[in-house]
Amino acid sequence: MKNFFSQKGMSLIETLVVLALFTIVSGAIANYVSTFYRQNGYTISQSYQVSNARRGVELMVRDLREMTYSDDGSFPLITKTENAISFYSDIDRDDSVELVEFRLASTTMYKYVYDSSGFPPVYSTTTPDQTYIISEYVQNLLQAQPSFTYYDMDGNEASPDLSVTDIRYIEVSLIINIDPLRNPGEFMLRSSASLRNLKSDI
Repeated sequence: MKNFFSQKGMSLIETLVVLALFTIVSGAIANYVSTFYRQNGYTISQSYQVSNARRGVELMVRDLREMTYSDDGSFPLITKTENAISFYSDIDRDDSVELVEFRLASTTMYKYVYDSSGFPPVYSTTTPDQTYIISEYVQNLLQAQPSFTYYDMDGNEASPDLSVTDIRYIEVSLIINIDPLRNPGEFMLRSSASLRNLKSDI
């Protein structure tokens, strides 16, 4: 008896057809992805920066809420302006209180940290021990909107000349927009912190 084995593969024409179809489909997918990112790149970038800023605001509020008296006994809040604030806070949960400053420079919100040294403890503000970028593309200066708003113990917005010892509540507001001339436009992030570590006789 004879055994006949039939082995059939793709012909050259079939192979060329498959390659052509694969090339067309791959090109269509690549073109779609490229078009999607061109049309939606701004929105995606804006969403990414808003997400970063949201985490930054959460960090700022956390540090503000932990505001406390310095290692040398100074009042927790040092300076207060519309776009900068400095205060004492134990941000790393150790046995030493740090001097913390948040400052908006152009469109970037920075965090500067100064450690105390010596005995009695001294805070040198010549050069920060740590520097962090809290958020970029902040448009508060362009929009003439304060990054920090201060309130007294009665809940009234504080006047610029009100003493730091009378401040009890701080509101943080950041306007984020990677390109103010394009849609979808600015996004406002807002949160607040009360000064809860103050002595009752202040």
